[in-house]
Amino acid sequence: MKTLKIFTSIVIVLLFIQCQCSKESSLTVATFNIRYKNQSDSINGNGWFQRAPVICDMIHYNDFDVFGAQEVLHTQLNDMLDRLPEYSFVGVGRDDGKTAGEYAPIFYKRSKLTLINSGHFWLSEVTDKPNRGWDAALPRICTWAQFIITDSNQDFWCFNLHMDHIGVEARKESAKLVLKKIEEMCGKESVILTGDFNVDQSSANYAILANSSILNDAYEISKTRLALNGTFNNFNPNLKTDSRIDHIFVSSDISVNQYGILTDTYRSEIPGYKMVTTPNSPQEIKMKEYIACTPSDHFPVRAVITIK
Repeated sequence: MKTLKIFTSIVIVLLFIQCQCSKESSLTVATFNIRYKNQSDSINGNGWFQRAPVICDMIHYNDFDVFGAQEVLHTQLNDMLDRLPEYSFVGVGRDDGKTAGEYAPIFYKRSKLTLINSGHFWLSEVTDKPNRGWDAALPRICTWAQFIITDSNQDFWCFNLHMDHIGVEARKESAKLVLKKIEEMCGKESVILTGDFNVDQSSANYAILANSSILNDAYEISKTRLALNGTFNNFNPNLKTDSRIDHIFVSSDISVNQYGILTDTYRSEIPGYKMVTTPNSPQEIKMKEYIACTPSDHFPVRAVITIK
């Protein structure tokens, strides 16, 4: 009888261990270049205060658990946090390591994730203070965070960056630097890398990341995919490109269930536009000519992932 009890206890313990080890967690992750706030965009009908509600509504609707953003000025950061009270963030301004210049922040849902640690480094030969690296036109920064997923107790790392738009050498060396940092900091743990890389899938600098032994492009390994356009639109919803310059990369222990480039638009009223009649439609339908607008000059990228 005593032997049976011991055997039963061992089986229960082994089953418990197996259940703990086989837990998987699903997360919705994204990258979103929101376009920095400036007067020129406002004059052209793409002002921040016009776009901000749409951007935040998209984030709410798509229910991002964690997402990297780019071109976020301090005032824009505060506007987003006001409209997204369920989110916290990590990140600093790239110009002074505090609040000046664009952030590359990581937003995360407090109910889903617990922050363990966070930090940042500059994409440069000198990584610990504000400066321009290699042939870059501007200072560039990478933000990182380590999280625990509340319901499974799994931990993972998230890196988010915005590579330089001019410096070819800077983009190449930035890709190498990020891979080096991931290897040094994360070991074999799960990693997500998001950002505006300013290179598309045909670039040799993209290949440094996509062909590494560390990361995979979520687009390439996704089980289902909806990508009807590239990720840059120049505030023109009528443009079409195959180039993807905003990417989500994941480590090999992460599977991607869905990948999508979110091409949502909204309508902006133009004074003087008239009502439009639509023959053969119900009389109740009232239509007016508006202009289609994009929430940013980049489309956000969304992926549903499973951490094994």
